[in-house]
Amino acid sequence: MSKLTFGAGIWHFATYVDRYATDGYGPAKSLIEMIDLAGQVRDLSVVDINAPWSADVSVDEVEVALKRNNLSVIGITPEIYNREFSKGAFTNPDAGIRRRANEVCNDAANLVRRFGASYVKLWPGQDGWDYPFQVDHKQLWRHSIEGIGELASQNPDLKFVIEYKPREPRVHMSYGSMARTLLGIEAMGVPNVGVLLDFGHALFGGESPADSAQLAIDHGRLFGMDVNDNLRAWDDDMVAGTVHPIELFEFFYTLRKNNWEGVWQLDQFPFREDCVEAADMAIDFLKHIDASLDRLDWDALAAAQSRQNAMGAQKIARQALFGF
Repeated sequence: MSKLTFGAGIWHFATYVDRYATDGYGPAKSLIEMIDLAGQVRDLSVVDINAPWSADVSVDEVEVALKRNNLSVIGITPEIYNREFSKGAFTNPDAGIRRRANEVCNDAANLVRRFGASYVKLWPGQDGWDYPFQVDHKQLWRHSIEGIGELASQNPDLKFVIEYKPREPRVHMSYGSMARTLLGIEAMGVPNVGVLLDFGHALFGGESPADSAQLAIDHGRLFGMDVNDNLRAWDDDMVAGTVHPIELFEFFYTLRKNNWEGVWQLDQFPFREDCVEAADMAIDFLKHIDASLDRLDWDALAAAQSRQNAMGAQKIARQALFGF
């Protein structure tokens, strides 16, 4: 079995609001309370934290809470998707708002240095468009590329990861697929920007997560990943492995085949479930997947794949994962 490090977005331990339960699915939680909940997950050791957080919580207090719970920070996710950026962050038509997005991301970069984290995670959820003729597509794409490229050039000592997603909150997000994201990164011409592959976003976008991972690895740009699950019609952020276990297995098979080493992260939204139990359940299944990769008959699978023997490959994968 591999030596694994498990992580989660701190939002996994938040209270959620949607357009129906506008009063939330429980009492509001502070960042410190979320860190304390994360500390209750058996095998969790790193978290991704949104910034900026509430002004009444200092960086020193966050560091104390992390230390108390034996947690470290893998990434800082700047909040460039809230009301201020409703018409976009890097692609906002207002140059002043685009500058503001740059400032927020540079503040996040300073937090990455402070915590000794691995990267700034960029999820530009408001960058994109909704209606035909709404935008000049050439200009929008140029802003998408130049905004992140400038940020990476300003911080050459840090890594930046783009988490792509097909849609929501925008109907069409600027970085909406693995291929499009890799094209954008290539156009930036900087070495310190990569992709964070969200398993559920790949499913939601009609991709094969294993294929998307291989594509990013082949281009040297898979800087991070996180897992969850969904019914493919929406970004449901369900517990990893509850809907697509065989595709999740193939995803991690691809990572191991390529000797990819990184944190196995959760990006789940347990709206109605106990957040600690949901994290424990997901991590237990991820450990089972890792053990299943040890049991997998790699040579037999390679032989089946060389013949594109679908049923033979399925039998080998099922035997390793399910025992039959």
